[in-house]
Amino acid sequence: MTFEEKPEGNGSLVDESQQYLGGRHQANGKPGTSGKARLSARQEANAKCGLPRKSFNRYTWQEIQRHSQETDQWLVINRKVYDVTGWADRHPGGRQVLNHCAGEDATDVFRAMHPDPDIVRLYLKPLLIGELAPEEPNQERNKNSRLVEDFQELRKTLETMNLFNANLGFFFLHLAQVLILEALAWVIVWHFGSGWLITMFISFLLTVAQVQGSFLQHDMGHRSIFKKAKWNRLMQTFVTGHLKGLSAKWWNNWHFLHHVKTNIYSKDPDISGCPLFLVGDFQPIQYGKNKIKYIDYEKQHLYFHVVWAPFFLPVYLNMESFLLMYRRRDWEDIAWVISFYIRYYITFGPFYGIYGTMLLIYFVKFLESPWITYVTQMSHIPMKMGNKENQDWFSTQVLATCNVEQSFFNDWFTGHLNFQIEHHLFPTMPCHNYHKVAPLVKSLCAKHGLPYVNKPMLKAFGDIARALKKFGALWKEAYCMHPEI
Repeated sequence: MTFEEKPEGNGSLVDESQQYLGGRHQANGKPGTSGKARLSARQEANAKCGLPRKSFNRYTWQEIQRHSQETDQWLVINRKVYDVTGWADRHPGGRQVLNHCAGEDATDVFRAMHPDPDIVRLYLKPLLIGELAPEEPNQERNKNSRLVEDFQELRKTLETMNLFNANLGFFFLHLAQVLILEALAWVIVWHFGSGWLITMFISFLLTVAQVQGSFLQHDMGHRSIFKKAKWNRLMQTFVTGHLKGLSAKWWNNWHFLHHVKTNIYSKDPDISGCPLFLVGDFQPIQYGKNKIKYIDYEKQHLYFHVVWAPFFLPVYLNMESFLLMYRRRDWEDIAWVISFYIRYYITFGPFYGIYGTMLLIYFVKFLESPWITYVTQMSHIPMKMGNKENQDWFSTQVLATCNVEQSFFNDWFTGHLNFQIEHHLFPTMPCHNYHKVAPLVKSLCAKHGLPYVNKPMLKAFGDIARALKKFGALWKEAYCMHPEI
């Protein structure tokens, strides 16, 4: 049977309630669920669309799974089939996010990454080409349908409890913490001078401010804080660009890929350490069998501490951010990043000079880097890593992440990323609500026999080195056992 449907949108997957989406891709209507907002979005979509009426059919999972190439991408969301091939290049989250989900049921990942998907559904309509055949299950047959249903029911429960609503005061207090620490550092150097001891002390204060700024940036990159999308986007670019000196768009593209396909080789940039590091049970063996040896991977757990951890942020991430801004000629992000350096020169230039201020900036980033690296990697490197697995959303995130025990210090020290399981299951949930959700998630894991890993922080840090040492041993064994190719 063939159906007719008139598209009502411009093909955008943009949720205008999300602060991280580029303005040129957003609708002008007000975000939210009000009739006025919906009407405004619909009017703009219709004005821009002008697309012909299209027919759509019913498809089997076998047919859909064939459309998983970069030049041919279909997605399934709530049993509806969408052809997103033509939209991929304009997707604000990056084309790779869509490509990684092509040929799959993307219902849960779509819902997870959009705080308010109602507006987005208006823009999905031009991409609609059909629906699943009535005899087809809601998800691919390799997925645990009962687990998927239970997880979706859990999400509805959390929405009813209003746990996805952000506490504006919490985020302003977090921002105030960052600004107060930076102001205190300036007052100290202004009053006591720029001696070595004072410089070390203010470097510590600025490092804490930068780390907490990273956690704030992370939170604001996932969810809507304000009702108006333009204020959300302004706040995130202010924190990421002006307070951190990084490109907001680069961070969004990088981080969305990490969330969509966590711990999947070639899809999650957070585990793409090759050729410096080999991770997981698969990658080291493949490198060993093929006699690939860029470094002595048997000692990679040592390199991680002395090379990767301190230089990850000031060298690698900064270089990636600058390169993306340059390639895209992203003048808005460039202006925000320049304002970060101008602010430092105005604040500390009179005491340290131009070169001294530059050294201060990168010394602070050098101190910040291990803190951020350990906090972000302790929940992923020791966990399961896969190749091209297509599991349900709940299983994928639970198996690829772990938590660190809750305490006031742990919550502050990690920016609530000690609740990594809950964060990955519900990326748009405000971090101050993770602890309320954790018991429900743990109960669902127990019901379906999935491990809910919760560690002391020191053990979690130690597991990074232990895991890297184990992966290095796997590489060494495969390298020595197989003859030269």
